[in-house]
Amino acid sequence: MIRSTLIFRDDGLPLCASVDDDTDPDLQELKKKVKILISRITPSSANLATVESGEFEIHYIRVNIVVYFVIVERNHPSKLAFSYLGEVQQEFEHSYGGQVWKSNVRPYEFVSFDNFLQKTKKLYNDRKVQGNMDQLNQDLRGVKQIMTKNIEDLLYRGDSLDKMSDMSASLRQDAKKYRASAQKINFDLLLSQYAPIAIVAFFLVFLLWWVFLR
Repeated sequence: MIRSTLIFRDDGLPLCASVDDDTDPDLQELKKKVKILISRITPSSANLATVESGEFEIHYIRVNIVVYFVIVERNHPSKLAFSYLGEVQQEFEHSYGGQVWKSNVRPYEFVSFDNFLQKTKKLYNDRKVQGNMDQLNQDLRGVKQIMTKNIEDLLYRGDSLDKMSDMSASLRQDAKKYRASAQKINFDLLLSQYAPIAIVAFFLVFLLWWVFLR
């Protein structure tokens, strides 16, 4: 399950964060670790990586000067998490890409982006969506091209993110495929929810026309 999303500029400036459960101490501690982690990313660091922390994983992608983090539970499929990040990155770039470079950007200036984060998180956390995607590809959980590190190694033992490998081009294609699948499944869910209502409404309008206007 996706727990939290954080977006930073690579100089450490927080641009946006999802509104989450503030009463969860584990989640709050992970957010603090992400703030430390962003300071360890250098120009030569991997653009995509996974960091383990207890029962959670922190995935990130870096595009231009923006770094997108997602905190998920350990059993959440990695490819699905990176697909989610890819969708977040595309929408954020489309909405604010020209503004994040400005020197007068304030911390959390793009907090209104949380509306998109909540909607997309709900879609990706939907068990029916996850089940359908798992049927599309049985190795959904396998992301062998991404180096995984333990966060304690990075934060407290001085290991460098520069040693972590990049994601392969094939995984990028997988992320596009899963995003498209998620959008189609979301449309199918909406269709199954509202199609009966539309049919009943059409029947009532036809009945009124037949009785009174014919």
